[in-house]
Amino acid sequence: MTGEGSHDFARVRRIVKTDEFSSVFRLRPTQKTAHFVLYTRPNDLPHARLGVVAAKRFAPRAVTRNTIKRMTRELFRTSSLAPVDCIVRLSRPVNAKDGPATTRALKAELKVELARLFASQKPRPARASSP
Repeated sequence: MTGEGSHDFARVRRIVKTDEFSSVFRLRPTQKTAHFVLYTRPNDLPHARLGVVAAKRFAPRAVTRNTIKRMTRELFRTSSLAPVDCIVRLSRPVNAKDGPATTRALKAELKVELARLFASQKPRPARASSP
């Protein structure tokens, strides 16, 4: 899939190392919704970073887990957050193996919850534009 450069999610904006996940998980959750928990920690980088944890026990099908990760990254990418490390963790089951992997209603519900999580964070300070 070829995409425009503005729609990618660069590796520098992801939390990938175990010790980085651990350092954020040590803190208390910042926000909770019906299915997700958000952990944040300020970082010294010029941008925010994201980690997503979707356990198989809460979303047994890979299609569902991948959809959750994709939606989370897209909402994070389009939100303007202060330089923080964010981890979004799936904390409750979203569906069962016997039902469909994803539905339009499920996607809509999860998108609303994820948007609420990111909206609760302080926005980045506005940069002064040059005259």
